[in-house]
Amino acid sequence: QLQLVESGGGLVQPGGSLRLSCVVSGFTLYYYGVGWFRQAPGKEREEIGCISTSDGSTTYADSVKGRFTISGDNAKNTVYLQMNSLQPDDTAVYICTAWWHMGPIHTCEDFGTWGQGTQVTVSS
Repeated sequence: QLQLVESGGGLVQPGGSLRLSCVVSGFTLYYYGVGWFRQAPGKEREEIGCISTSDGSTTYADSVKGRFTISGDNAKNTVYLQMNSLQPDDTAVYICTAWWHMGPIHTCEDFGTWGQGTQVTVSS
């Protein structure tokens, strides 16, 4: 059974950067899709993007493409979300999820195991 723990959130000013971590335990990262989602108060959960741990391929939502980068370190069972040029609209709880997946990834799924989330607040 998979467990996911996010960390790295905090308060940052507009234009700043943060790197979030998602540690996946229970199995290796070789056969997973790992996705990042976010949810702000009063808004629906929003897909950010995801990575295939078997080949490193990624896909991103248009809203964050060019600013956010997802990467993985299989030796550490960790997937990262590097967030640059943060804006107040990026304020949300950021959550990771994982599901069984192999090969190139083109879409992010929401039916896997979820972490507890980490708060990101972008404010001046």
